Amino acid sequence: PRLLSQFFFADERVTQVVAEINGLDAELDPQQYLVLLNQLHLSQAHLLAILERIMEECIPTQRHSRDYLVKFPEELLVDNLGNHMLFAAECLLAGTFLEVEEAEGAQLRPQARNLLCSLELVRTVLREQSLSQPGSYPEPVRAVLVQFDRLFAEFELSYVSSLVAVKSPEEIYRQQEIIVLFCETVQRALRLGYLTQEMIDGYEPLLMFTIPRLAIISGLLIYPEGPLSLEQSPEQMSRVFSPFYNLLKKIRDLLRVLSAEELCLLERSLCTAE
Repeated sequence: PRLLSQFFFADERVTQVVAEINGLDAELDPQQYLVLLNQLHLSQAHLLAILERIMEECIPTQRHSRDYLVKFPEELLVDNLGNHMLFAAECLLAGTFLEVEEAEGAQLRPQARNLLCSLELVRTVLREQSLSQPGSYPEPVRAVLVQFDRLFAEFELSYVSSLVAVKSPEEIYRQQEIIVLFCETVQRALRLGYLTQEMIDGYEPLLMFTIPRLAIISGLLIYPEGPLSLEQSPEQMSRVFSPFYNLLKKIRDLLRVLSAEELCLLERSLCTAE
C-alpha cells in the first residue's frame, strides 16, 4: 500500500518496456513496435499518476501553482495532459517537432531537457528511498520533488502557450462576468416565476436554451454595463459574444420598444419555446 513501493514497481515497468523497445528493430516488426509504444505511454501515465500522489502526500504546501490552467482551452484539460507533456518533452529533446514550429521547438528544448533530467533524478531518488525507507520522505527527496514539480509546470505552460492562444487575464475576467450575468439571470427568473427550483435541481434540459436566451435580454436591458455592454467595441467584449456584436445591437433596439407587459410575455415565451 505504500506509495513508494507502488512507484518502484511502476518504474520497473517503464524501464522494462524501454529496454524492449531499444532491443527491437522497428522496421522488421513495426506492429510490435506500436504495441510496445502504447505500453510505454500507459506505463508512463501510471508512473506519473503515482508520482502526483507522492507529491500531494510529501510536498502538499510546496506545490508549484497551477493557476495558469484556467487560461487553457477546455479541450486541453484532460486527464492525460501530464503524460502528453512528457511525450512532447521527449520528442523535443530528440529533435522532433510534432506540434510546434521548429523555431519555437528549439526555444523549448532547454526546458524539455531540464524537465527530463529532473524526472530521471526523481526516479533515481525515489527508487533508492523505496528500497531503504519506503515510509518516509527526507529533505533531499522533498527538494528533488519540489524542483521537478516547478520544472513540469513551467514546461507545461510554455509548451501549451506555443500551441494555442491561451486566455489573457482580461478574457478570464470577461468570462467571470458572464458567469455572474448567468447567475443573476437565474435568480431574476426564479423571482419572476419564469423558472422553478425543481427545474434547476432536476437538470431540466430546456434550461440549456432558456437561461442563455434570458441572459441576453438581461445583459442588454437589465445590466447594460455588464459583459454585453454595447458601449464597448467588439474587441473589448468576450469572444463568446463579440462575433454577434451587430446582431446584439439589433436585438437591443427591438427590446427597447417593448412595454413591460410585452417584455414579460417575450421572456415567458422564451422559457417554453424550443
